[in-house]
Amino acid sequence: MTRAAPGRPFCAEAARERDEPLDATASWVDTWLLVEHVGYWPYEPLEASAFAGPVREHLRTQLASRRPARLLLVKRPGRRPAGSFEVIYGRSDETGGRFRRLTLDSYDELLRLDLAGRRGELLRHPLLLACTHGIRDRCCARYGQALARELGRQADPEWVRQASHVGGDRFAGNLVVLPEGLYFGRVAREDVAPVLAAYRTRRLELARYRGRSAHSFPVQAAEGHVRRATGLAGLDDLRLVAARREGRGRFRVELEALPAGTVHEVEVELQLGAPVLLTCRADEARPPRRYVVRSHRERAR
Repeated sequence: MTRAAPGRPFCAEAARERDEPLDATASWVDTWLLVEHVGYWPYEPLEASAFAGPVREHLRTQLASRRPARLLLVKRPGRRPAGSFEVIYGRSDETGGRFRRLTLDSYDELLRLDLAGRRGELLRHPLLLACTHGIRDRCCARYGQALARELGRQADPEWVRQASHVGGDRFAGNLVVLPEGLYFGRVAREDVAPVLAAYRTRRLELARYRGRSAHSFPVQAAEGHVRRATGLAGLDDLRLVAARREGRGRFRVELEALPAGTVHEVEVELQLGAPVLLTCRADEARPPRRYVVRSHRERAR
């Protein structure tokens, strides 16, 4: 990977101009580990200097044991911790999720962290993560910083964190809402109010919705399609019944609408788009993966 060439278009602007869809682009993440770190954020969060030696190896082992898992470096806008820092960890699933919070005095204390454990207090509020990882991609800084500031104006500041790479640089500004693992993309300042208003009533702002991290990409494609086709925007309106591969690049997904019990059978196909530079740092054009809905029918449960 190389830095973006001078004068090269921002990848987020290029993706918007070619009308690249947001559907089925949320990173597939089950377990999350958020570590407050106000120092330098390297390209790979695990390479941060705070995780030197055995701490890095311990975290690598913990994350590998809980795949799909993601480590995020986070900052609270305007906060400069004096010695102590926060660690938040937990799981996102279709029914919501549960997270715990620790306050530690030394990064060496992470050697005692067990991602399957129950150490720490339960987190009682949502987290709004704005990706601002400019070392990873300049679009994250360009759009993520503005997004973080607007979130701080319109939501409780205790909810808001700047975060390292969440996936999908070309969809910046990227917002992830925990504990549910909801991904939203191309969130501009004017989009923050409708996204938050919908979330506060346990609904999704579908215009900016990328998918749910607990779901695989074919399931995300089916879920997004069914929601837009039926208007089922409530967080709890759909439940995954089954998902299976039916051949190379073909999938069948069944989703149940609640409480009615209608089952939506959706056929999804993986397609490769024309090769493009997917990020600002990319030095080779690659085809974007797209999960396209081929058929959709309803039946009674």
